Amino acid sequence: MSIDYHALFDTPPDRNGSDSLKWSKYAGRKTADGLDILPMWVADMDFAAPPEVISALQQRINHGVFGYGHTSAEFSQAIVGAMQRDYGWAIQPEWIVPMSGLVSALNVAARSIGERGDAILTSTPVYPALFTAPTHMERECICVPLAEQPEWAWDMDVVKKAITPRTRGLMLCHPHNPIGRVWSTAELTAIAECAETHDLVIVSDEIHCDLILEQGLRHQPMASLSPELAHRTITLMAPSKTYNIPGLGVALAIIPDTGLRQRFHNAMAGITPHPNILGMAATAAAYEKASNWRSALLDYLRHNRDRVMSLNGLAGLKVIRPQSTYLAWLDCRALPTDNAIALFENAGVGLSDGRDFGREGFVRLNFGCTHAMLDEALNRMSACLQRLT
Repeated sequence: MSIDYHALFDTPPDRNGSDSLKWSKYAGRKTADGLDILPMWVADMDFAAPPEVISALQQRINHGVFGYGHTSAEFSQAIVGAMQRDYGWAIQPEWIVPMSGLVSALNVAARSIGERGDAILTSTPVYPALFTAPTHMERECICVPLAEQPEWAWDMDVVKKAITPRTRGLMLCHPHNPIGRVWSTAELTAIAECAETHDLVIVSDEIHCDLILEQGLRHQPMASLSPELAHRTITLMAPSKTYNIPGLGVALAIIPDTGLRQRFHNAMAGITPHPNILGMAATAAAYEKASNWRSALLDYLRHNRDRVMSLNGLAGLKVIRPQSTYLAWLDCRALPTDNAIALFENAGVGLSDGRDFGREGFVRLNFGCTHAMLDEALNRMSACLQRLT
């Protein structure tokens, strides 16, 4: 029997009172006009996980014992198969290091690079953990701004000038959060050549790799560019964004180089828990059985992305069209306000502040929600913007 996935996306569970971080932020708050504030900030979606994932979780729960877990062959083979099927990337099971989450993996990666006082470079704006992880691990973080024109991109001339004798690593968000760029092979190659010239370890955060929206674009894992590059790359991935299971606490590092992988393992000591057995069961099911659900999700998100673009140009607002993710980056610098977050909260829409990503004057909108909720949010924002003109 075929499943109408779009109907499932249109009618998700009610997340109010469900211990949801996303929905609890504005619980009980109303605007001056008595509207609830729609939560469209933190990056999780409002859709139920794929039926195949829920079935796998129910089967594992029925076993009834939840002791310490280890990396199963099913878990590893599901990842190996997905990398080959989706990206033509042949990896080995022993390269996989299970983690409890992408943020902790970024911190472990930073801890494994160089020594205290060394430097790690990244670009901004970017997901905050890419510039906080180095400082947490007592490394200097060198933040290089992305060039905005003609499209948001790494400015390699600026990058090369920013590298110091103590720079040991480079953190890449690929695809990019919050901008949604899918970096091209030429762009990745330029970053790779820079890393090889300066002997840098690349940490490639690829958590959004399964969420490519733009037709004709394809994700290319950084480490797949060449065997030489693979030996200086730590690739971080997780099923959490695509299959909406961040609460299950599972991510993975793929590290082909034996020495680099051992340094990563050493950095995990004392701070990384055993793999979550429910998370591993969900991961295997997601990668092996939920491809039809993911295809339907991408169609649904493309529709939402195109609806978000209707805001572009209103009162000077600029919407950067995301090529991937379910996140839109909005340039509010031309609006007659210095607090776009408050402006839109007063209109009944809660967004993420661009300052959290290292760039003032922007906000990020999560469109991983029902068509109906998105339309209501866009109507509120549109009315708010029209009142400014």
